[in-house]
Amino acid sequence: MSSTIGAVTAVSTVNKPQLKVSVFSDYICPFCYVGSLRLLRLNEDYDLNINWCGVEIHPQTPPEGMPIRALGYSPSRWKDMMVGLKIMAEEEGIDLTRHDFTTNSQKALLLAEAAKEAGRDVFYRLHNALFQSFLISGRNIGDEKVLRDIANQVGVPGNVVTRAWSDSRYIRRLATNQKAAREMHLQGVPTYAVGSKILIGTVSMERLREAAHTSVHGVRPYAQKNDPLPGVSL
Repeated sequence: MSSTIGAVTAVSTVNKPQLKVSVFSDYICPFCYVGSLRLLRLNEDYDLNINWCGVEIHPQTPPEGMPIRALGYSPSRWKDMMVGLKIMAEEEGIDLTRHDFTTNSQKALLLAEAAKEAGRDVFYRLHNALFQSFLISGRNIGDEKVLRDIANQVGVPGNVVTRAWSDSRYIRRLATNQKAAREMHLQGVPTYAVGSKILIGTVSMERLREAAHTSVHGVRPYAQKNDPLPGVSL
């Protein structure tokens, strides 16, 4: 894995079938990071267009952050989750920091929404950097100063950063995502809509490839059947 924050590997899309996917995700969720890495691997076989639908999984968390134990998970459940996460992280070759701190993700999600309008490359540099900064480096991405520094490191234009937190369009986009999540009775993140299939959780590459193959070979795409997820696909 590249040590450069937010690094993006260019993959040619020439002669590849197009695959549209919608994903509910949050930058403070380590399972979403693993899920993102796996989903983006489909770029090897498809012209992948993803509508990243940011949702706040813990909106009550203050921007200064708080210990994970304040979320109320039982010790046994948390232990099981972390054992599973460790296995998946090792499979992906990522060295996650100890996950004992969480924060408010709204500003990070708003920044990602604004970055979509700066183009695919800018968005994915930021997208990867937000995950890496919080889950590998242990930085508080609820802190506006930290977010500005991350954005500057990966080349997000300053006007995009400013607009992210002042333009009400982005708040409305997050509200639309939350509404769609409720209507779908979302059970957790990440959740993928791949063609007609809804995949919940950090699923295996095998299941992602199976859903992609089914979608490309004639199953009516989810977004065409019922499109609650307007957004920019990247």
